[in-house]
Amino acid sequence: MQLIDTHVHINFDVFQGNLTSLRQRWQEAGVAHLVHSCVEPMEFQGIQSIADRFPELSFAVGLHPLDVHKWHDNTANEIETQAASDRRVVAIGETGLDFYKADNQQQQIVALQEQLSIAKKLDLPVIIHCRDAAAKLKEVLTDFCHQEGSLKGVMHCWGGNEIETQWFLDLGFYISYSGIVTFKNAKQVQAAAKMVPSDRLLIETDCPFLAPVPKRGETNEPAYVLYVAKYIAQLRETSLEIIAEQTTANACRLFGIQLKTK
Repeated sequence: MQLIDTHVHINFDVFQGNLTSLRQRWQEAGVAHLVHSCVEPMEFQGIQSIADRFPELSFAVGLHPLDVHKWHDNTANEIETQAASDRRVVAIGETGLDFYKADNQQQQIVALQEQLSIAKKLDLPVIIHCRDAAAKLKEVLTDFCHQEGSLKGVMHCWGGNEIETQWFLDLGFYISYSGIVTFKNAKQVQAAAKMVPSDRLLIETDCPFLAPVPKRGETNEPAYVLYVAKYIAQLRETSLEIIAEQTTANACRLFGIQLKTK
């Protein structure tokens, strides 16, 4: 059984000095590949260095919506240049909209649109972060697709309800679930996770955040994606092996990952 954690941040300080043991644990849990997200282009070289150590790591480059105050005239060019410079880059992001406590909504929209254009130009998927902004995000993505053509990508760490989930499925996006789906009170997330077609479902940790039950409250790590997979299997009334097979195949298809055969 092989799993792919489609969203990690193992470059964060909390993991430094512990990456070797972290890797041992994710390998023991059956995690065969990871997709490392990026919150700003300045992270790029550091993520590259981690990928140099761990060949099972692919990565993205982009600017997170909560960091759009760092967007400047050359940021789009910087992201595009970095993305084109390394074959291990499999996505643009994470980008998106986060309107929770936000007073810079238009700035976020502009940065998102720019990154969608880069993804389209380079034929890469986008990793989308969305918090309290589903309706506006649907509008931006729909307008972009009407003008520029279809996009491929994933709604990462998805917390939307069934109606919102269908919006993004209709746009062709994959839906990725994190440890949030295991939380007792995450009823709307759980309901939505049941309806996602098996060929659009992904799993992730978003580590070091949002550790799943039974590790809630701990620092999250890639090995814990196994708990997400186990819970989704239970939720969808199927086996862990089937969820692993489906989500791994989906991640390989979306991100162009080729796993080594054992």
